[in-house]
Formats: sequence, C-alpha cells, structure tokens
Amino acid sequence: MTAFFALATSLLWGLADFGGGLLTRRAPVLTVVVVSQAVAAAVLGVIVAATGGWGEAGPRLWFAFAAGLVGPVAMICFYKALAQGPMGVVSPLATLSVAVPVGVGLCLGERPGLVQAAGIAVAVAGVVLAGGPQRRGAAVRRQTILLTLVAALGFGAVFALIAEASTTVTGLFLALFVQRVTNVAVGGAALYASVRRGGAALPPEGFPWASLPALAFVGLADVAANGTYAIAAQYGPVTVAAVLASLYPVVTALAARGFLSERLHRIQAAGAGLALVGTLLLATG
Repeated sequence: MTAFFALATSLLWGLADFGGGLLTRRAPVLTVVVVSQAVAAAVLGVIVAATGGWGEAGPRLWFAFAAGLVGPVAMICFYKALAQGPMGVVSPLATLSVAVPVGVGLCLGERPGLVQAAGIAVAVAGVVLAGGPQRRGAAVRRQTILLTLVAALGFGAVFALIAEASTTVTGLFLALFVQRVTNVAVGGAALYASVRRGGAALPPEGFPWASLPALAFVGLADVAANGTYAIAAQYGPVTVAAVLASLYPVVTALAARGFLSERLHRIQAAGAGLALVGTLLLATG
C-alpha cells in the first residue's frame, strides 16, 4: 500500500508540475497560481467540512499560515522556471527541496551520515552541470537555475512547516486548506499589485476558459498528491514513501519529452540525473 500511494503521489505531482509549467507559457504566472489554488482551496474546504477537520484547529495552524506565505513565492518561481525550460532540467533540480529538512536538522544539532553527505555533494554537482557550460547550443539560463533553486528552498520550507502544522490526516487537510487560502490571498495581492504597475492579468485574448479544466487539474492534482502521500506515510515507513514520492520529476520529464519533444544536451541530462540521485541519497540517508 505504501508503494502504491507513494507512486501515485509521484504521478500526481509530476503531472501537476508539467501542467503548471505549460499553462504559464500561455497565461501570466500569477493568474495560473491564483486560479489553480482557488480551485484547490474550494475542494479542500469541502473535504475539511466533510471530515470534521475544523475540530483540529489550534495554534499549530500558524505553521500552515506561514507555509501559505512562502508557498506562492516558491510556486511562482517554479512555474516561471518551467516556462523558460527545459522541464527535464528544472523539475529534478527542484527536488533539492529535501535539503531543507536536512539543514533544519543540522541547526538542531544533528549531523549527516555518510550517505547524506554524499547526497549533498552529488546534488551540488548536478546543479553545476545542469546549468552548463556546453560545447554546442545555449546553456540553460542562469535566471532559470536561480528561480528553480529559490523554488526548491521555498518548497522545502513549506514541507517543514506543514509537517509542524498537523499530527493527524484530518488535521493535515485543515492545514492544507489554511495554506491554500493564504496562497490565494497572497497571490491575489501580488496579482493586483502587478496590474497596478501595468502588468497583464490575462492573455491578450482574454481569460483562457478553454484552459480552465487544466487549471483545475493542476490545483486538484497537487491536493490529491498531498493526500496520497499522507496515506503512504501512514501505511509504511516514511523513508520508503519519501523516496518513491520523490520520483515525480521523472514524470514531468517524460511528459515534457512526450508532449513537447524536449531534447536535453548530454551535460544537462547528466546534471539533472545527478541532482535526482543526490536527492534520493538525502532522502534515504
């Protein structure tokens, strides 16, 4: 059961990442974030009401609120990086978010084992290689690498905060609901500020109604992934669930190759692969 639900998490997260990056190429990133997260918040609200999650309210929800403040920044950076592409490089680099819990542990006095130390070294090497240099073709833009690393840091912070926001599955749904509502509020404020500065809230052709199902899918897939991951961690070792769930970049990369016909230079593929290997070493260490 752990393997089934963890692999389902990888599938859902990978497809959500691919869809979000693809939509950002057609609509402003802030609009994508606000609409997709609003759909997710609405569905989570129904789930919380149905499961009696309101009874889990308490001081721990401040962690969820903090995650909601950090999440939009990470998501915007990530979607921008995916829009600039290639997704086969961006998505594996974003899995470096697992380094954040390791850093928190170091600050609390923990020391990494040999496997974790190796994972850090391999991941850093992957970051360097994924950004070039290359003999042929243009290297991945430095801005894309920077945006991805900022997103990874933000995602890692969100994971750590959400972990502190609840101790039960129903509490997790409530925490995710609070996080999504905060995401929408922060993203909406950023969108309003962008429009006031002359930015576009919609594509030139108007609201992409044809893309509404895809926007809903991105938000709902993200919520569903959180749910399946929680179930996976309940049924078996968290380490096994974390490792299998961290394979979602493979789904994103395969989707990009299948639907967008992306081709990576060898050095980029090697860097992306090393980043993914480093992430798995960190998670299993």
